[in-house]
Amino acid sequence: MAQLPPGIRFITSFSRDQWYRAFIFSLTFLLYASFHLSRKPISIVKGELHKHCAASHEVELDSYKEYATQIQPVKKPFNASQCGWEPFDKNNYKQLLGALDYSFLCAYAVGMYLSGLIGERLPIRYYLTGGMLASGLFTAMFGLGYFYNIHNLWFYIMAQIANGLVQTTGWPSVVTCIGNWFGKGRRGLIMGIWNSHTSVGNILGSLIAAYWVSTCWGLSFVVPGVIVAVMGIVCFLFLIEHPKDVSCSCTPSSSAKTFLNGASRCRIQMPTLNAKENGKPQDPEVQHLLTDSENCSVSLNSSTVLSGEGRHGASAISFLGALRIPGVVEFSLCLLFAKLVSYTFLFWLPLYITNVEHLDAKRAGDLSTLFDVGGIFGGILAGLISDRLEKRASTCGMMLLLAAPTLYMFSTVSKMGLEATVVMLLISGALVNGPYALITTAVSADLGTHKSLKGNARALSTVTAIIDGTGSVGAALGPLLAGLISPSGWNNVFYMLMVADACALLLLLRLIQKELQCDADHTLFKEH
Repeated sequence: MAQLPPGIRFITSFSRDQWYRAFIFSLTFLLYASFHLSRKPISIVKGELHKHCAASHEVELDSYKEYATQIQPVKKPFNASQCGWEPFDKNNYKQLLGALDYSFLCAYAVGMYLSGLIGERLPIRYYLTGGMLASGLFTAMFGLGYFYNIHNLWFYIMAQIANGLVQTTGWPSVVTCIGNWFGKGRRGLIMGIWNSHTSVGNILGSLIAAYWVSTCWGLSFVVPGVIVAVMGIVCFLFLIEHPKDVSCSCTPSSSAKTFLNGASRCRIQMPTLNAKENGKPQDPEVQHLLTDSENCSVSLNSSTVLSGEGRHGASAISFLGALRIPGVVEFSLCLLFAKLVSYTFLFWLPLYITNVEHLDAKRAGDLSTLFDVGGIFGGILAGLISDRLEKRASTCGMMLLLAAPTLYMFSTVSKMGLEATVVMLLISGALVNGPYALITTAVSADLGTHKSLKGNARALSTVTAIIDGTGSVGAALGPLLAGLISPSGWNNVFYMLMVADACALLLLLRLIQKELQCDADHTLFKEH
């Protein structure tokens, strides 16, 4: 018999379940990358919507009238001012551009709280497909303002609000799906790699938007809109919500050691010791902060395996019920400040680079992608460290502690030249996006499969939506504050970001203390 070709041997070396998991990993990665791809153009196009010029308003108006008369037969888009695209050509352009950011992010924050509750009551595939098709429509609608010469501010604000609402369908859906398919064994690393879709989407969105920003900025929105809509069709055709839908096995727990992950590493066996020594039950938050009750996994307290009926038949968790899960409130508030910092960079970094480095909109957009490149490594590093140390909160705290002085260095060093800016963009991106990535993925999945939920897999969407929705409040506040503070100097914006990082760290101190105390108790237990 002839030997199998190397490629075929490679394919057959993986099981059917492994191939399905790899497929879902890749598909959800691409689906959410397309969401972020469609959010990035507004930050790139800002430099084109308002251009710096010294001409007076009267001269500009006369020039416009003459220009409009000459090109009327051609019917090309024209501006009411040579300083940019009306109404963003006025002196209050920062406030108007900030209103665009704020309208999208406020709608996203409000919609996220509702999205999780709705999403867990509907099939993920239909819910996500509808959201992607609608998002593609509203993203492209913003760009159509260029082709149809629309200069009404409310048109652009309404497009942003509508897009913010429909984009909330994405995150709870993909996190629930990936949580269904992957167990907790190396969840931090797996989701750290998977969460790089955020940075990949930002990079692609920046490059696509920058390609057309100087010649036809409308295409900077239309093309990403088409991509999101196409990915919505792909989602409808191929997304598999749960392993049981294709008769795949769920991730089993081979031994008790599998549960000694994250902040829960000693909380399963410690109650017996404490009950003997103290004569009272252990604090439930210490016992169950991030314990794992995976879908279809074997519980240490029971040999019952969650059945498919349990997955579909369990009642959806309430909003208040999700808030009572230990750790949800602390991580949600921490994400509020972490996302405030991240989204301030997302929406204002290209304009900052333009002002400091004196680059055009295209080059500034290209350079800003380095922040997202650093974010990719930061997310993977955070997941790897949290798996290795088995401490989610401590990992976030460590990166937040390093992020604050790094931001101060960035504000100082970036004025010394382009090379220094490149280095600081990579380092800042890693430290800012690391905690953000870890909380929105591995931590959300941990809490969404918390032991107190007794295997209710339908709660993951709600828990994810609460955490990311709270973070989105910070995402809305960050760009707004940056728009209000930046006229007084960019240094003040960086001081605001450093304060936000410090607040995020303070909110995690209680959980960090519990993790360290648990580690000490676990060591004591092993000695006995």
